[in-house]
Amino acid sequence: MHVAYCLLSYLLLPFYALYWVVRGVFDRSYWDRVGQRFGFGYPQLGEGSVWLHAVSVGEVQASAPLVRTLLTQFPNRQLLLTTVTPTGAAHARSLFGDRIVHCYIPFETPDAVARFFNAVKPAFTLIMETEIWPNLYRACGTRKIPLILVSARISPNSVGKYRRLLPLFRETLSHGILIAAQSQADADRFLSLGASKERTWVTGNIKFDIQMPDDLPTNGRALRQVLWPERPVWIAASTHDGEEAAVIDAHQEVLKTHPEALLVLVPRHPQRFAGVAGYLERRQIAFVTRTSGQDCTADSTVFLLDTMGELPLFYAASDLAFVGGTLVPVGGHNLLEPASLAVPVVTGPHLFNTQEIADMFAAVGASLVVNDAMELGKAISTLLADREQAAAQGAKGLEIVANNRGSLKKLLVLLTPLLKSDKESG
Repeated sequence: MHVAYCLLSYLLLPFYALYWVVRGVFDRSYWDRVGQRFGFGYPQLGEGSVWLHAVSVGEVQASAPLVRTLLTQFPNRQLLLTTVTPTGAAHARSLFGDRIVHCYIPFETPDAVARFFNAVKPAFTLIMETEIWPNLYRACGTRKIPLILVSARISPNSVGKYRRLLPLFRETLSHGILIAAQSQADADRFLSLGASKERTWVTGNIKFDIQMPDDLPTNGRALRQVLWPERPVWIAASTHDGEEAAVIDAHQEVLKTHPEALLVLVPRHPQRFAGVAGYLERRQIAFVTRTSGQDCTADSTVFLLDTMGELPLFYAASDLAFVGGTLVPVGGHNLLEPASLAVPVVTGPHLFNTQEIADMFAAVGASLVVNDAMELGKAISTLLADREQAAAQGAKGLEIVANNRGSLKKLLVLLTPLLKSDKESG
């Protein structure tokens, strides 16, 4: 099975290259260090680097507490962070600056993987969440490089797909991999695919160890006073194609009962900023963009956040939050960012990427789930009208975050042998 997988990776390589070229035509960030996608141009690191992989923006954000801990625990080692997406790379730079080394993970051909390992020489590897790369995992195993899956999860929908390739995944998971699963259900799914029972642990979701700056609420209130004082504000964050239309329709409903309300609209991907602005113009929606620097006048009903890295600040400046990727079948994004600021959360029904967290919120009334634009508009209108209900809902979300912290501490227990070896070698 592994031989067939390697052959398939080479057969797919031309199509993968074409895809990257075409994406780069429309978004030049996809041409950033494009050689690394194929195994060339990696930074030459010294022996014993620490390698952490986080596929995109959400995983990079979730990894922040872990990265800061690794920088403290391994001060003499270079920390390498790899991503798949350019937006993930940009977010890593904004969070960590030059304290880390960044490069893109290679495509799964054996020779590209070999060149990657020869260049970066990791002492151990940490992979965030659901990323399963057979050749990379195999390379860790043959090189005796410890590999830990952090906040590992497999959705129920994915298990069936993996089972079709069960021999490959049994072989992939047989290389001494340590699995730090988000939940017992996730651990059981890994075990059903051939993971070692002795090396599979339940440590919880590291996303709960989210660390917001202490001054973020204060800065959010100050920003609000500058941009839109005295206006009720709701934010629609990380929206996807097809979702903005529903959000705008919902906002039209909100304006019927709250004519001064403002919508902060935050598309998920920066390459869509211009397209969403064009859509607002076609709908004849009065809006301003963050990058324009224009004042948000009383006539403006939408504020388009077209920058990267400012979403937490604008959560802190808003009364309510709709978390995107949920009215369209994307699977949802991070509910914990607004919840950690006690901002009430509203979502659509498509939550399979964050189902367990969403279920926790729904069980105690820390979120509202809506099915369409009309229901979204009604939910936002209700919460804007009933500030006590909104505050109670936000408090429940904050309590969930506080009660489920500790995944990082459990993960560090599993890393103790590596930490000891580093101190001994230092």
